[in-house]
Amino acid sequence: MRRKLFLTTLCLLACFGWSQTTTLAQQPLDGRDHIFHDQLLDNLVGGWKVTRKFKTRTAENTASVEWILNHQFLLIKMKDVNNPPQYEANIYIGYDNASDRYVAHWIDVFGGRFSETLGYGTRSSNSIKFVFEYPDGPFLNTFTWNPNKKSWTFLMRQKDQTGKWTLFAEDTLVRK
Repeated sequence: MRRKLFLTTLCLLACFGWSQTTTLAQQPLDGRDHIFHDQLLDNLVGGWKVTRKFKTRTAENTASVEWILNHQFLLIKMKDVNNPPQYEANIYIGYDNASDRYVAHWIDVFGGRFSETLGYGTRSSNSIKFVFEYPDGPFLNTFTWNPNKKSWTFLMRQKDQTGKWTLFAEDTLVRK
């Protein structure tokens, strides 16, 4: 009798464990219930003064940053200080848990052709390097957090026709 009770209990525990494993295996890696939390990107939330240095000129911009869409994306709203602005961009940064990488949608005043390419990013310490594979060549944008200065740098580089990486622009973000 004890042996039968033991075997029945063992069988029930095994079935319960199997059903729990099956339930856990069915949980999606991404989706509404898998909120994107990122301590590094939390440092980007708020208002910023942005200095954009190009090869031959400098531009002043502002940026406001907030978590949106059920905390699935970090939205960076950037625009220059001209009235009306000559440059505006909305950058959506999310995370693809299935591929274990960041994703960036960079949508700006240059329209659909230049906004169709997604950037994919990997993190190393206080930096996230995004790679955009544009039709005219690869483009890198590395977001780096400086905890001592509590500032950010976005370093943008592109490959020229000879295959050499060149500076496109460098953004420095300081709190407003």
